[in-house]
Amino acid sequence: MRLTQLLAEAPHSAPVTHAGDLVGWVIGILLVIALVYWLMRQGWNWRKTVQSGLPEPAAVPSRTTEPILESEGRYVGSTTAGNWLDRVAAHRLGERSLVELTLSAEGLKVVRPASQSFFVPVADLRGARLDKGIAGKVFPEGGLLVITWQLGDQQLDSGFRADRSSEHDNWVTAIEVLITAHDKVTRTNDSKNDENVEGA
Repeated sequence: MRLTQLLAEAPHSAPVTHAGDLVGWVIGILLVIALVYWLMRQGWNWRKTVQSGLPEPAAVPSRTTEPILESEGRYVGSTTAGNWLDRVAAHRLGERSLVELTLSAEGLKVVRPASQSFFVPVADLRGARLDKGIAGKVFPEGGLLVITWQLGDQQLDSGFRADRSSEHDNWVTAIEVLITAHDKVTRTNDSKNDENVEGA
């Protein structure tokens, strides 16, 4: 009985936390998160302003010739060519989205249902390769299809990941063959034009 009475009368330790302290911590964390988000938005808007001179990509044509290749997957983003971290924000080219890719003799259709679609004419295609990262996103070796193309005075790298990554090799081959064929036709036409000028 005496022991029970002593325990009851003994001073209790203060609670580890108080409601006021907990609320303060939560508010502080939320403010930090809000600040980080605001800084990210400011950085993104600044990037858009810096890249405002970049022309808008061509719109997707309503009709093209028979497709050479078609794939569905994800559009990972675009960067300046050769710099996988220099993400392009202008014209919504930096937005990740689902994508439907179609390659034809006219060029590359990039259809993004939830974002801005665009078209790369065959004359603006510069190459294709397998890679493992773009726009800060990393994949297993060869898990990314990167297509290099010309937009105004700037060359861009755009990253795509097909639902079936085994299709990536076919895309690299098809784009390189298409570029070679187009260059050959262009050189032939230029030669004919030069001959016509000389014979005039």
